[in-house]
Amino acid sequence: MHEILIFFKKFVYNNRMPESLKEKFNIGFKYHQNGNLEQASKIYNDILSVQPDNYDVLNLLGLIKLSQKRFKEAEKYIKKAISLKADSYFYENLARVYEEKQDFKSAIKILGEAVNQGVISFETYFLLAMAYKKNVEYEKSENAYIKALELNPKSEKTLFNLASLYLFLNKPEKAVECFKKCLIINPEDKEVKYFLSLAYFRLKNYEKGGEFFENRLCRQTAIISQDVTYPHLMKKAKLWQGEDISDKTLYTYYEAGFGDMIMFARYLPELKKRCKKIILKPQQELSQLFKDNFPDIKVMGLFYDENKINFDYHIPFLSIPYVLGLNNNEIFMHHDKYLQAMPDKITYFKEKFFNNDKFKIAIKWQGNTYYETNRVINVEAFAPLFELSGVKIYSAQTFEGAGEFAKLASKYDITNLAESLKDFSYTAGALANIDLVISSDSSLAHLAGAMGKPCIVLLPYNYNWRWHMDLTHCDWYDSVKLFRLGKKESWNELMVKVVKSLKI
Repeated sequence: MHEILIFFKKFVYNNRMPESLKEKFNIGFKYHQNGNLEQASKIYNDILSVQPDNYDVLNLLGLIKLSQKRFKEAEKYIKKAISLKADSYFYENLARVYEEKQDFKSAIKILGEAVNQGVISFETYFLLAMAYKKNVEYEKSENAYIKALELNPKSEKTLFNLASLYLFLNKPEKAVECFKKCLIINPEDKEVKYFLSLAYFRLKNYEKGGEFFENRLCRQTAIISQDVTYPHLMKKAKLWQGEDISDKTLYTYYEAGFGDMIMFARYLPELKKRCKKIILKPQQELSQLFKDNFPDIKVMGLFYDENKINFDYHIPFLSIPYVLGLNNNEIFMHHDKYLQAMPDKITYFKEKFFNNDKFKIAIKWQGNTYYETNRVINVEAFAPLFELSGVKIYSAQTFEGAGEFAKLASKYDITNLAESLKDFSYTAGALANIDLVISSDSSLAHLAGAMGKPCIVLLPYNYNWRWHMDLTHCDWYDSVKLFRLGKKESWNELMVKVVKSLKI
């Protein structure tokens, strides 16, 4: 609707329409504004039957077809409008048609034509920047965003998109600069604050990033969830903000994914020093693992009746290091072996799967795609591993993506552990028998690192903030090595590099 209103201002002042058609147009335009597209289309076509070269009405009719995803018709009408008048707004709308079709090359071409014609607006460069990014032309995208900012220096959407591009290009310093400018324009923008925190984290500046990280969406979702689950307790309990709770009970609860919970579990011993008692609610799949490893902490299952627990303060789990006031060096405490498998589960897996003298490699190709979809590895990429002599491969892929195992099982001798990995305490028992883990950026990689097991994490080109700038080592886990996908590299090509690096 915003685009229609912009048009209306231009139409009123720029278009000369015969008086006999003005009333008809006003009625049609109101239909358009109110979403009655069929009636609006009928009136627009009536106008064109009298005035076929009315470029403004042609453009509006094209916008209706675009909203109906009738792209060929939208393209036809807007192209005709452009042929009658080289207007930047018409070029932009045609580019939007191509964007919707995922035809980014055509969008770039038509917007480039507008630039060459000298009919340039802020929106022209903004759309051009987005098209370049989607067409994997990042430097040109950056330049177009900069051009857009020259025309409108206070455009928050341009600054935000440019900052996001800088994060993608692993230029967090520039991202920080752009996000800060966004906050000058809109100081209360929580989304900007959250992404600014990720830029600081990429730079390993957790002291500055921690405060902004408190604006993450999953934090608020976690608090709301507990308000619903324990309404009476949450009303009387305070959100812990670092005050003295040495004689108090603290309740902390999960948010985000399994990997985040495993990674931040390193802070539980330090947290225990600050309070009399900790009650922890992890995801049910992590509950037994945490019970095994933190016997002095009350670890809940997924749900406890309200009358079974009592606490004085509460805190979402990922807020712990910030509220503890950890500095940039302390943030990486407990690099490995802060989680262990129980002897009975180690023995169970050894007898069932691992009683052989081969070098044992566990693989996983997919984590939770709710947050990021670019961490999924095609299973065929693991093929070079199967050519190694003296090696036995095990699949630790569970839940989402587990169906892909069939593609490997039909070609290779690979053992599927999925059905035996009932929860993470069982997964830990399996990993205790493994010589090496090769995984996508997933909870399995975090568990291996927390156990001190040798692990190779396969990162996409646009990788998560937690792995920082220097990928020659892993700040969080001593036993983890990082391999990043090149800009135009396939997972298959990266796996060849991984195999060459192995000393088996």
